Amino acid sequence: MERHFVEISGSEAKAGDGSPLDALIEFYRAFNSGDMAGLESVWFNGEAPSMDNPIGGIRRGWPSISQGYSRLFEGQAEVRVTFHDFTSQGGADWHLFVGRERGQCKTPRETIDVAFRTTRWFVRKDDAWRLLHHHGSVEDPKMLADYQRLISSERK
Repeated sequence: MERHFVEISGSEAKAGDGSPLDALIEFYRAFNSGDMAGLESVWFNGEAPSMDNPIGGIRRGWPSISQGYSRLFEGQAEVRVTFHDFTSQGGADWHLFVGRERGQCKTPRETIDVAFRTTRWFVRKDDAWRLLHHHGSVEDPKMLADYQRLISSERK
């Protein structure tokens, strides 16, 4: 039976079938809980993966991508997002999710709502789905400026 979700936060029950949807759920679970080991288990390893977004710029390879996540998780800001308004299509060894994220960025002094356009491309490797590429973009320049300011605030 095919599962359909309106949104993904990472708190959804996985089917346990090794599907791309389970990998997507695991990504959001790991991201929203600041779990670096969980993120590493979802991302393609080595130099192949890439990520492009307004905060980290273009990062190539898991070592560079993980540095971006570490910088975020070690800062004062806590970011939690939900993936919604998305499409899902794929083949035997690739799967593409295209949609939007919404959520909040909180610091001890301030909270802002955030919204991103998001693409996540998974590939099948060694009988597991791994994230090969992520692209994020922002429609609202003021939100982006506020988000960048909060992300760049003092470290924990």
